[in-house]
Amino acid sequence: MAGFDFRAGEVLLVDKPLNWTSFDVVNKLRWKLKNKYGIKRFKVGHAGTLDPLATGLLLICTGKKTKISQELTSENKVYTGTILLGKTTPSYDLETDFDSEKDVANFDWDIESLNQVAKSFEGEQMQVPPIFSAKKVNGKRAYESARKGKEIKLEPNKINIEYFNVDTALFPKIKFEVKCSKGTYVRSLAHDFGQKLSLGGTLIELRRIF
Repeated sequence: MAGFDFRAGEVLLVDKPLNWTSFDVVNKLRWKLKNKYGIKRFKVGHAGTLDPLATGLLLICTGKKTKISQELTSENKVYTGTILLGKTTPSYDLETDFDSEKDVANFDWDIESLNQVAKSFEGEQMQVPPIFSAKKVNGKRAYESARKGKEIKLEPNKINIEYFNVDTALFPKIKFEVKCSKGTYVRSLAHDFGQKLSLGGTLIELRRIF
């Protein structure tokens, strides 16, 4: 990694592997940089968080560049992924087991109607985060209470979805690409998309590409 000055500050584009947390990436890089420079403390942080079940672009800041992490987080993001219609989970993704299922074989659908439903999510709106999220409720992360089976109520956030394009070729698996603002939970988008179709939906694949 010649030519990089990590102490002065760098912004690294990391392709986060599946099942790694964003903190796993930060900790691994921090350990390597501490050994490289022979110091006990080294500033490393991430701009935005990717769920363990998501892959793709994770921005890592080192040294003095950690001061601009909030600026980088505010940028719109682009994701691709897959929604499975007809099944739901409490976490809205595959972190938890399926808890409901509907027969999609007799669902009367066509490409145009599904595209129209997807387009209805574009623009500014209020979105409720998943209860299995890092949102804080009474000082605790929501997922900590959710995993204990406690009832949680999360307040909606204002978000903006610039576009939400779907590919129905593999129905009931719906491939998609979405460009959205900071604070958008794609898991909630997948859940809400399924709810609007009266089928339910689960996010089974997610990758950040920009």
